Amino acid sequence: MDTVFDAPMPRGRLARAYLQEARSEVLRYLRNPGFLLPTLLFPTAFYLMFGVLLNRGDGGHMARYLLAAYATFGVMAPGLFGFGISLALERDNGLLTLKRALPMPPLAYLVGKMTMALGIASVVVIALLALSVGVAHVAITPAQALQLVATSVFGALPFCALGLLIGTFVKGQAAPAVINMVYLPMAVMSGLWFPVDRIPALRAMAPVWPAWHLDQLALEAVGMQSGAQAPHLLALATCTALCLWVAARRLRRVG
Repeated sequence: MDTVFDAPMPRGRLARAYLQEARSEVLRYLRNPGFLLPTLLFPTAFYLMFGVLLNRGDGGHMARYLLAAYATFGVMAPGLFGFGISLALERDNGLLTLKRALPMPPLAYLVGKMTMALGIASVVVIALLALSVGVAHVAITPAQALQLVATSVFGALPFCALGLLIGTFVKGQAAPAVINMVYLPMAVMSGLWFPVDRIPALRAMAPVWPAWHLDQLALEAVGMQSGAQAPHLLALATCTALCLWVAARRLRRVG
């Protein structure tokens, strides 16, 4: 015998559930300065120091190069930390179990965190663009700016998936240290702090990291290089799919 609990959720209620979960995630992180301020300030402060102040007089070449690099660096953090640390903590304190028991769409949890990560990533990239144009006087066309924003923001998805994966393996207290051990070495070995072309070992390892592929797309967006985008897009899509698949299996098995 069918019951009211077997009926599908009406579309309007379904949409409100997704919107409410996304809203709660965004507000949660806006009220957490320990997450928000470093995520916004680190890439902009580093760009201002290394991309602008220390490279005056080079015609804006380094400022343009580091605009792409720090845009990539900046969008990594919301995905890795926003997913990884929060998931690890929510697994430890039982909040994830409670959310699973609530009458909410199964994907609302993931979509809410993704909305938060992509929203903060967009703010980081726009702030870097404002510094590059307003302070470093880099000549960026509107089309290039839009391409950089779109590339960087949607390029945050692999790091959301990677953060989700890390959060299924570590405890809440260990999550910040583990994610930093992934975040910072990946940034260095991907050429975000300095070009890796002159170091053969790093140059050979760079394509392993999703940050390197995103940086190549970002460099193309700002006119620093040209080439085939498909291999980089395929690498990022593969990383995202693989991390999500393993994370989903882990969550089904160990919660």
